[in-house]
Formats: sequence, structure tokens, C-alpha cells
Amino acid sequence: MAKPTGFMEFERRDHAYAPVEERVKHYREFTEALPADELKRQGGRCMDCGTPYCHTACPVNNIIPDWNDLVYEGDMRRALEVLHSTNNFPDFTGRICPAPCEASCTLNLIESPVTIKTIEHAIAERGWEAGWVGPTPAKHRTGKRVAVVGSGPAGLACAQQLARAGHEVAVYEKSPRIGGLLRLGIPDFKLEKHVVDRRIAQMRAEGVVFHVNAHVGRNVPVAKLMKTNDAVVFAIGAEQPRDLPVPGRELYGIHFAMDFLTQQNHRVAGEKFDGADILAGGKNVLVIGGGDTGSDCIGTSNRQGAKSITQIEIMPQPPEHEDKLLTWPDWPMKLRTSSSQEEGVDRDWSVMTKGFTGEDGKVTGLDCVRVQWHRDGDGRVQMVELSNSAFHLPAELVLLAMGFLHPVKPGAVEGLGLALDQRGNIKANTENYRTSVDKVFAAGDGRRGQSLVVWAIREGRQCARAVDEFLMGRSDLPR
Repeated sequence: MAKPTGFMEFERRDHAYAPVEERVKHYREFTEALPADELKRQGGRCMDCGTPYCHTACPVNNIIPDWNDLVYEGDMRRALEVLHSTNNFPDFTGRICPAPCEASCTLNLIESPVTIKTIEHAIAERGWEAGWVGPTPAKHRTGKRVAVVGSGPAGLACAQQLARAGHEVAVYEKSPRIGGLLRLGIPDFKLEKHVVDRRIAQMRAEGVVFHVNAHVGRNVPVAKLMKTNDAVVFAIGAEQPRDLPVPGRELYGIHFAMDFLTQQNHRVAGEKFDGADILAGGKNVLVIGGGDTGSDCIGTSNRQGAKSITQIEIMPQPPEHEDKLLTWPDWPMKLRTSSSQEEGVDRDWSVMTKGFTGEDGKVTGLDCVRVQWHRDGDGRVQMVELSNSAFHLPAELVLLAMGFLHPVKPGAVEGLGLALDQRGNIKANTENYRTSVDKVFAAGDGRRGQSLVVWAIREGRQCARAVDEFLMGRSDLPR
């Protein structure tokens, strides 16, 4: 334990943000790091609990108390080694993970958890600044070849682990650049792309080969991958968005959120893209859906100069504070306000869409009603429309951010005849990650459904060990 009385002596301090009026003028990250001495104090607040709930709440099982202790002691290099032992990309998760570890921190019982995510981010950045992060090429080659389809966090983690085990690994990405959702989906103001680029460079130096504009099942025959590789991993994500089939859906100006976000990623990178511009400037913007994707649409719309932004959810407004005696150490349902929402948005809950209105083929607004949620006699949650609650919201741009259903099936998934689960995801368990087709594996959102980057990294790492065991009969890769 770094400092037995640290949690009593030091108050919680977290990173700050640049002022709203400044940060909405650009697409760069705007987090302001803690000074080194303050960071050490925050590490000293960790109580090194006998049962470290933070550790078990973390999908990659980060050894959080250990690197908190090392940060307090000033040994940042050793802290980085401990961090990298469970997480290939702490510079990703230190930026965009919702930090279930902090919700499970014992100090969260008094609303003052250790600033775990901020410390993780600082360790990773210190490692890059000091030159401690470099390639870790395999000492021996196995002669086995593995194809990884998809270059999001699951595919990248899987590919890096397999390359370090000595296999020849090739990653196939359908887009022009590597990174999947990290590259084309998450806004630059949350994750600048040089952070992804430096990891790609590290992986290239470790022997991973990347193929871009390589859409497996379309311009890359899946049969070719099956013939030329000893194993194939599908880490294709869950890219099929949930639609809103109501009257007026065909009107121009109604778009899936990811189409809007992807375009802006291309603009920031100075890249061309197909299709007409989807822009929020000067428009009343309506975001349907309250998750991270919806929040990203808000931040992007504010930066594009939207006239107004409204965000609606069909679910009721969560409580501002959870009942910790009922929820802790689990992830609680509570009201959260993102940095993008802080920049300006009107939020509304328990709202159901009835239909879109339009003129000359263009959307002009949304007809809505209010709903009420209650439990029936069997304990099932039921939704009821409230009478006389109809209202209208004006909008010239509507962004559908209601989540994702399952992986896109046409192409490789259907071509191989991969078995699917009841939700339409690729069927594979978390013991061996094997699909219904021999030597084909699946990991990440394409297997588990829409989830977090940190879960994708976990699945990529575990899948890599399963592939290594399949190829070699045993594996020294961590699980």
C-alpha cells in the first residue's frame, strides 16, 4: 500500500478540461493533465483493498493497485510495465473508457474514487514521452500464418499478441486507413489519430502486415484467406445500426450517426469521402439516442456550428445519484453528463418518435409523444403512451444514434456460413473463441455485440491465446 493514510489526507483531484468556448473551435483533444506531484498524491489515495473491486470490474483485469502504488513511489517505468501486462493499448482506454473501475472503487462509496483513468492515461503518455514504448518482436518464428479481419481494438490486440507469439500476422481492413472505429467513428477531440498511428507503427515493427482497402468477402475472397492461412480471426465489429422505421424515415436529412461522425473524421484528416456532406452548421439538430455515439454527435455538431441541438431518449431519466448499498460495486444506472453534453444540448427523456415531418423531401421535424414506464404483475417493464402528450421538435438534421444490432452479414460472414447466435452475432464462446467453421475464430463486438473498447481489447487478447493454443498445442500468452 503506497500510503496507508493517503485516502484520508489527499482529496480526489481529476484532470481538467479546456474552457468550452475554446475547445468547440477545434477538433483536438482538450484534456488538461494533472501535474506530476498531484498525480503522485492521487496514486497515494489507493487503499490497496484486500478485495480489489477495481481490478475485477476492469474487463482487461488491470492490476490497478500495483500501478497506483508505483506512481506514488515515482516509478513510472515499472508502472507502465504493469499496465502493459494486461492492456495492449492503455493510451486508448485512458482516453475513451468509461472507467467501470472507478465505479467499483471502495472510495466511490463516499463519492470520491481514485482517479484511475487519469492515472492510466498519464502512465501511458509518460511512457511514450520517455521512449519506453517500443516494439517487442518475437524471438522465434513459428512459421504459422494468421489473418485478422478488422483493425479495430479487438483485431489490433489479437494481431499484436499473435505476432509477439511468433506467428506471421496480416490484418485486413476495408477502409483506407487502419484503426476501425478508433479511426473512423470516435471523434478526434476524444482520440487524436496520432495516438492510433504510433501503435500501428509499433505493430509494424513487430512484424504485423496491414492491408487497407481490403474488404474480405468483396474484393478479397474469403476462400483465399482460408487457403493461405492456418487460422482466420473475425474482429469485424457490430456495424449494423438500429434503424427507426416510422413515417417520414425516407426524408433527406435523416442519417445514421456513424455516417455523420465518419465524415468528420475524414475531414479532420484531410481525406476525401463518398456521398454528400452531412453537416450541422446553422441547423436545428436532433440526436435520437443517449449513449456515447449520441454524445459524440453533440460534440461534433457544436463544433460545426449547429443552431440548436436536442437529444432525446425513449428511456426515463436516470437518478442523479445511485443507491450505492444496492448497486456498488457494479456499474450503476445513473445520470451522466459527458464533456460534449456540457458544451450545449437540450436533453429529454421518456420520448417516443411517432413520425418525421418534411417539406420538398427534406426533414423539418419530429412528431413525438411522452411515455411512462412501469412494471406489470409479472415484474416486466412495460411502456405506455401518455394521453394528450404529443409535441413537435423542429429539425433540419436528424442523427440516429440508437446503437448497433450485430455485424454486417453480407460478404464474409454469409459466404463462410458462420453460425450466428440469437442476436445475430457470430457464434463463438469465450473459452476458445472458435466459430462453427474450422480454424475460424471471432472476437470483439462481432461476437459479443456492441460494447466498449476495453471489452474489445480483452476479447482480442483472449482470442489470440486461443488461436496460439490451436496452432501450437499450448500457449504462453496471458489470458
